[in-house]
Amino acid sequence: MSPELLVAMLASTAAAATPLVFAAMGELVTERAGVLNLGVEGMMLVGAIAGFAVGLHSGSLLLGYLAAAGAGMAMALIFAVLTLQLQTNQVATGLALTLFGVGLSAFIGKAYTGQPIAAVPHLSLPVLSDLPLLGPLLFRFDVLVYASFALFFAVQWFLTRTRGGLLLRAVGESPAVAHAIGHPVQLVRYAAVLFGGACSGIAGAYLSTALTPMWVEGLSAGRGWIALALVVFATWKPLRVLAGAYLFGGVTVLQLYAQGFGLHIPSEFLSMLPYLATIVVLVLICRDGRTILLNQPASLGKSFHPDA
Repeated sequence: MSPELLVAMLASTAAAATPLVFAAMGELVTERAGVLNLGVEGMMLVGAIAGFAVGLHSGSLLLGYLAAAGAGMAMALIFAVLTLQLQTNQVATGLALTLFGVGLSAFIGKAYTGQPIAAVPHLSLPVLSDLPLLGPLLFRFDVLVYASFALFFAVQWFLTRTRGGLLLRAVGESPAVAHAIGHPVQLVRYAAVLFGGACSGIAGAYLSTALTPMWVEGLSAGRGWIALALVVFATWKPLRVLAGAYLFGGVTVLQLYAQGFGLHIPSEFLSMLPYLATIVVLVLICRDGRTILLNQPASLGKSFHPDA
């Protein structure tokens, strides 16, 4: 394998991993607050069409991403009201949110099917971008790739170094105790759910404006479910989420390059590689229940009401 091809594969891996990083980091924060939102796929799709439509009509991708984050938060707010206020089952509500998002994005996106949009431009840094090998590997990505790393550092710092992160984790472990000593459990959970929705919306917009700069129904292609699996795979640790996103991004890219390497494997099998890898990893992790229980928030998926 030539160095140029290896660099191209690694650069493609970064692009493929970026939406997974955004979606999984948002879901990680949500779950550390004790809320299980299975609606990531639906929020991504609504964010994808919102970002695409606003970006196309306004000519500003910045407005498009703001709209995507807002659309993701609106979807997350629906989930939060139903599960936190009305005490509906979190699993069932999350699944319903995904189905709603899939249908809503398809309905709104009918008029945009197949339309292209100017993709998010790659940065070009003087001197650095022209360095052999290192230039294309480190200094020629779009701003969202770098923003995904900034998000990782921000989440890691928030959860481990701030009072707010400690409160979030306390709410995820025991909301009753946190409420008893005067902490606003519901407010913390609302904030975590909305943050997760914003991240999922941005992840969806990246799919429709950068990774594949056009709108196609079902654009996320199951990436929301992979993001959910990543949180479990990472045992609720931000660094492991980042590593897992790049692992699955690499598997996704591998299917595109495999036939170029002369591997005569059916394209259908290559297309299912990322999902097969997800299942295999989850099975391996779940064989040892202690690995999951060690870091899983104790109140994950359990309803809590201050008046109960």
